[in-house]
Amino acid sequence: MTTAMLTTAPITADWRDFLALTKPRVMTLVVFTGLCGLLAAPGHIHPVLAFTAILCIALGAGAAATLNQWYEVDVDAKMKRTANRPLPAGRMDREAALHFGVGLSFFSVILMGMATNWLAAAVLAVSILFYVFVYTIWLKPRTAQNIVIGGAAGAFPPVIGWAAVTGDVTALPIALFMLIFFWTPPHFWALALFVKTDYAAAGIPMLPVVSGEVATRRQIWFYTAIMAVAAMAPVLLHLTGLLYGTVALLGTLLFAVFAFQVYRRRENDPSKMGPERRLFKYSILYLFLLFGAVVVDRWLLA
Repeated sequence: MTTAMLTTAPITADWRDFLALTKPRVMTLVVFTGLCGLLAAPGHIHPVLAFTAILCIALGAGAAATLNQWYEVDVDAKMKRTANRPLPAGRMDREAALHFGVGLSFFSVILMGMATNWLAAAVLAVSILFYVFVYTIWLKPRTAQNIVIGGAAGAFPPVIGWAAVTGDVTALPIALFMLIFFWTPPHFWALALFVKTDYAAAGIPMLPVVSGEVATRRQIWFYTAIMAVAAMAPVLLHLTGLLYGTVALLGTLLFAVFAFQVYRRRENDPSKMGPERRLFKYSILYLFLLFGAVVVDRWLLA
């Protein structure tokens, strides 16, 4: 087979490539926090509609991830951890990804509105648009504070889940939004510290690339302190009870221990990033624990 024949052959992506575009591993946490918002909300929603609402949150998250990869294909091609994604690897053309992402976006929002209510659908639409236009297109390539502001995109799911049941947004879903918002910087910067060379190669101004590792470690510690306040806010505001307060207190103390270990390190060797990797992995478990505790606590108080 000649080179000319290879270059003109059509690109045929299979279902696994489309699934990969939705970032299913990242979606797990998004779906879980959305589910917790739905389960913690007062009132009743039919199980079929509840399932549909969570499905719409998953589809919306997948749509945002797809459009992110469609826009960043050249950037992903320059980074080792993303070079094998369907678009930079050449397993799918950009037009197919664009159509898939836009189609998922519209479908998820319209289905959410028809199955639950249009407030939940509107918040879902805002979350998709925020991730694509504010974070991906505007902030990420321009400022080292991209993940601070852009982190709001990942904080919407519990608000959407709550609104799907109640048709409104009250203090607790806002508190959960703020928890994820302030959790995102230490979570993501811990990752950025041990993949700094990837971001540098791609020209993305992540904080470790622009301001250095010492400043990043300081910011991780600073945002951990703010996150601790946000984590305790639900119980301090009497929105949750003792069970959540205990889990939040103990979980946040352990988070602070790991964050302090990252803060005090001055080792720049990428092969010796144990504390950073430990903080990143624990931060995911931390959010699962706190949101699970919110649901159990609300059920006990009901």
